Amino acid sequence: MQIENFKIFADLVETKSFSKSAKLNGITQSAVSQQARAMERHFKTLLIDRSQKQFQLTREGQRVYDSAKEILHTYDKLLSELQEMKKVISGTIRISTIYSIGLHELPPYIKKFLHDYPSVNVRVEYRRSNLVYEDILHNSVDFGLVAFPVKQRQIEVLPFRNDHLVLITHPQHPLAKVGELDLRQLTGQRFIGFDPDIPTRKAVDQIFRDNKLEIEPVMEFDNIETVKRAVEIDHGVAIVPQATVQQEVTQGTLAALRFKGKDFTRPLAILHRKGRVLTPAMKKFIEILGLELHEAPRVE
Repeated sequence: MQIENFKIFADLVETKSFSKSAKLNGITQSAVSQQARAMERHFKTLLIDRSQKQFQLTREGQRVYDSAKEILHTYDKLLSELQEMKKVISGTIRISTIYSIGLHELPPYIKKFLHDYPSVNVRVEYRRSNLVYEDILHNSVDFGLVAFPVKQRQIEVLPFRNDHLVLITHPQHPLAKVGELDLRQLTGQRFIGFDPDIPTRKAVDQIFRDNKLEIEPVMEFDNIETVKRAVEIDHGVAIVPQATVQQEVTQGTLAALRFKGKDFTRPLAILHRKGRVLTPAMKKFIEILGLELHEAPRVE
């Protein structure tokens, strides 16, 4: 029995999917099934209850999974400690991030990190917010970056920074000349929003409710770049994170306005799975982001 067998089995249990476990380990779905049966033959007991429609472990399977997690944790800890003893900063860091952070907040940090630690590879995947949490829980990435973080038992949340929300308009839009905007001036405007399930959209909807404004978007998009393009061609106005429009404001293709007497912010956070071993490279990445690392005890 090799360490890879335990990892494939643990991934299968956590994703409850043969195809997802296969993808995580770079093998075929059939190979995952064969690995599971090989473990059953090795331990001479059924590990997966195949009489159920949904993926479910037997009692023995749960015991093997618990031990597999212990073995994998000990193995990862050993590798990390050996790297630290040799003062080695190398490997690959996998990041899952929403578009707005990945495109506009993260690049300067990655640039500095790669300059300081050229032996480390950084892979960035752009995902919707709910899928970032899924990536963390399934151990398919090392870090996640989200806005308006939601606490979950198995996820460590490290506050990153707060971004200001601003209203963006076409440079020739009447509101572009008012300087600071009273929220009530949005009444009657063609408003462009994010899709309803996106956290920033939920925050904007809450702002409208708190200020007793009934504003329904005339358009909805799933990413910041499309929202900006719609405003640039004067299809409406939008509320977006300030950091995402700095280039367009400088170039004069968009105007950005603060809100009079209000300061709406968007909290950003770094996520990683609780209890996982962080490699020296991962710890250095956290340092580059200017955060303090608090490694929590293992969570089963």
